[in-house]
Amino acid sequence: MKQILILTAASVLALFAQEAPAQKGAEPAKANIIIETDMGTETISRHIYGHFSEHLGRCIYGGYWVGEGSAVPNTRGIRNDVVEALKKTRIPNLRWPGGCFADEYHWMDGIGPREKRPRMINTHWGGVTEDNSFGTHEFLDLCEQLGAEPYICGNVGSGSVEEMSKWVEYVNFDGVSPMADLRRSNGRDKPWNVKFWGVGNENWGCGGNMTADFYADQYRRYATYARDYGDNRLMKVAGGANSTDYNWTEILMKKIPHHMMWGISLHYYTTNWSNKGSATKFSEKEYFETVERCLNIEKALDRHITVMDSYDPEHRIALVVDEWGTWWDVEPGTNPGFLYQQNTMRDAIVAGLSLNYFNERCQRIKMANIAQTVNVLQSLILTDGDKMLLTPTYHVFEMYKVHHDATLLPLHLNCGRYSLEGREVPSLSASASRDANGTVNISLVNIDPSGESEVLIDLRGGEFSEVAGRILHGAELNAHNTFENDETVRPGVFNGARLKKNILSLKVPPASVVVLTVN
Repeated sequence: MKQILILTAASVLALFAQEAPAQKGAEPAKANIIIETDMGTETISRHIYGHFSEHLGRCIYGGYWVGEGSAVPNTRGIRNDVVEALKKTRIPNLRWPGGCFADEYHWMDGIGPREKRPRMINTHWGGVTEDNSFGTHEFLDLCEQLGAEPYICGNVGSGSVEEMSKWVEYVNFDGVSPMADLRRSNGRDKPWNVKFWGVGNENWGCGGNMTADFYADQYRRYATYARDYGDNRLMKVAGGANSTDYNWTEILMKKIPHHMMWGISLHYYTTNWSNKGSATKFSEKEYFETVERCLNIEKALDRHITVMDSYDPEHRIALVVDEWGTWWDVEPGTNPGFLYQQNTMRDAIVAGLSLNYFNERCQRIKMANIAQTVNVLQSLILTDGDKMLLTPTYHVFEMYKVHHDATLLPLHLNCGRYSLEGREVPSLSASASRDANGTVNISLVNIDPSGESEVLIDLRGGEFSEVAGRILHGAELNAHNTFENDETVRPGVFNGARLKKNILSLKVPPASVVVLTVN
């Protein structure tokens, strides 16, 4: 039956598909989409829309944490404006304390009275001295204020099995024990019951320069002593591969018993490592190359998933893309070790494409974490003293929250091509889901920076009478928000969709992200 359905969809598309390359001054590129609105078996986990915050630059200090005596409005030292902004995206989880920082972080230095906490040098990021005023209690307070699940990354590179085991006990045990009693003496009676735990970070690199075989053995040791307490079952994430290292994924799937891990991580940045380039000053060619690299994420995901499928056809192990995003040169005049960069419509396009890819693979991808939430890399939020702004990437996350925990709908897309200097990529990306109320949500990204996309969407399996939309669009590819003008790029109402007899027709403007809600 499934084969017949797919053939039928393909036949319909073939009747009215036009594949002319998009060119400046040309007619709008045609795209045709079929969505099976009464089908779908997989859930898009809200945790795909997770975040990552490392002790790096001004992400923690100045980003989240200003201290209780700050003139910046705060709750127990945590910025109110940042918390309120992230809550509007329904932030599902937050990964901390790193990143490379995690494998030099000793958690006991970050508990107890702040004035007595030892200082440390952040050797990975700028060589700055940290006073450890933001530690376990502060992080978990932040997560409670956000309504987000904490995702703690343990220290495998320079730590010990005992150290991580005691951290889990300190955070999660409700009985009488040295660590639980220590937690109570530091002001927290009840445990936090943290579920998500990463066992090391990038252990092929900054987390210890280990081989996959050696790390797999280390994981088994660490995971054994990271214990469940009470009814809380840990969801342990093994430190996975760097981008296209499929061998690393295979060795972990082969050597680690599957009952010992909930997921395997993957890190993939949309970056030209030999020449990152400016976040705001770039040519169309550089934009095109960024989109190409973003499409390569899709290919890498599929190859890692193929490896995992060969060992785990039941999809019991999650793929956790817990670092992803763009990585440009730092802003001129800023500390190179702080990784502070601006954020434009180009970044929003990458975010929309990546999230569409993750949605489509939600049978295997159960969590992802963009790097990073505040003031670092592809940030959702930038701060400067008491000022705060929302980036184009923030707005994509806020618009896409309609997909959280919704049912992924089968979607068949046929579209034109965006071409430049003899190379081409698909001009359109799309994802669709159905929420618990039966509302169908469709996210569309037009990659082409100069040509609009004329789209017909066939909504099958239901009766629909209303459509509403929102759009994120900038006057230029490098459009971005500044502290002087913080609303240059923001979502607007999209009134361009027409619905007749379950057929949606619309024109998606160049280099834009559109989200439609259909009832």
